Amino acid sequence: MDIADIRLKSSQELREILVNLRKEFVNLVFQKRLGQCNNISRFALIRKSIARVLTVLSERKIEERNA
Repeated sequence: MDIADIRLKSSQELREILVNLRKEFVNLVFQKRLGQCNNISRFALIRKSIARVLTVLSERKIEERNA
């Protein structure tokens, strides 16, 4: 997910995306432990997407405090 796309979404949408990304990450961890995970590179993509969403949410929270 690109940062420009993330910035266009509302805070509520970002929270929903964050929940879904975290669920997907947990599922990947379980698949890896069971030996069923074929796409290890997906871990990095999900972690980076989670970080991007959290960054945008934090920026918005800071903007609300300063406004």
